[in-house]
Amino acid sequence: MPELIPPHSRVHRSFLAAMAEFQAQGGGGPPDDSETGHAIRAYAGRWADPAEFARYLRQLGEEVQEQSPRPEGRVPQTTLWWVDGDEYLGRISIRHRLTAGLREIGGHIGYDIRPSARQRGHATAMLAAVLPVARSLGIDRALLTCDEDNLASRRVIEANGGVLEDKSGGKVRYWVPTA
Repeated sequence: MPELIPPHSRVHRSFLAAMAEFQAQGGGGPPDDSETGHAIRAYAGRWADPAEFARYLRQLGEEVQEQSPRPEGRVPQTTLWWVDGDEYLGRISIRHRLTAGLREIGGHIGYDIRPSARQRGHATAMLAAVLPVARSLGIDRALLTCDEDNLASRRVIEANGGVLEDKSGGKVRYWVPTA
């Protein structure tokens, strides 16, 4: 049964396979502004080394802290992984607050499911599982955005109670209750 966990080395092998799947589909390239895309650009050549993977896990853990250094425009965030036993299925990140940019593109929550695990309900279940975590961080309703033509993501958000706020510049914005 899939579950949310903090990033953990027990899924290292499966995580590497998932990242290879993302890369095979163009993930991590310059236009990929997702959390997974950023991570691929930073770590892809080094993740196989257990020490480097441990460094990556520490970095994810530190992103929760307000005082942790981060690039301009980034806010504290909690990252959780969706796993089934030792199989990495995807990741979801909760941004603790919104900047002006995140209000337009990004929102409170961003997620992705590894390509080989898509179309099986994982994204819908993962988002449902993370909403109480967002609530515990003081987020009463979470803003989620996606490309207007990303029908799969729109269905995931709507299945979790998302209410369409607006459409602009090829993006859609939804508010999702966390309780």
